[in-house]
Amino acid sequence: MKKIVLAITGASGSIYGIKLMEALLAANHQVHLVVSSQGEKVVQYELESLENILGQYIDKDLIYHDNADLFSSIASGSFKTDGMIIAPCSMGTLGKIAYGISDSLLTRVSDVCIKEGRPLIMVTRETPLSPIHLENMLKLSRLGCTIFPPVPAFYTHPESLDTVIDQTVARILSLLDIQHPSYTSWGESYDQ
Repeated sequence: MKKIVLAITGASGSIYGIKLMEALLAANHQVHLVVSSQGEKVVQYELESLENILGQYIDKDLIYHDNADLFSSIASGSFKTDGMIIAPCSMGTLGKIAYGISDSLLTRVSDVCIKEGRPLIMVTRETPLSPIHLENMLKLSRLGCTIFPPVPAFYTHPESLDTVIDQTVARILSLLDIQHPSYTSWGESYDQ
């Protein structure tokens, strides 16, 4: 079992965060969830209330952390995790992380991952990208973070939006050596 911090920010694409949470819990990993206030609003707008979604996982290994609680266990480097995924990751959050602004639990845990050398995967959601976005992404990439725009893999011949989302989720999880049934690498059979 791995301990993964999962964060959801206010960018569009909250389905990625929710699907990642579901996949991690289904594979019996521990999920430490942090959602920004704007992230909660986007989840509500794009899907349903976060409270309703989380209510379905009461019996799972899901630990919810308030984004304002800088005394949370995951705020400390001494609390060992196997990495962090921010999905979706807004450009505002990415910019704060790039400049070490730890004004919330989400940005503090990102800072911890960088300083401790733990995987930090940012599923960036913005287009087109400005020079500021690109410079911040380059800075974080040079620090060892993974910048992961959710670009569809059309070589898998997806038949639905769900298939595209699942393949993206599977690819993100593969970066943490976590298997997902939807993952298809290049050269494998794509028949479903």
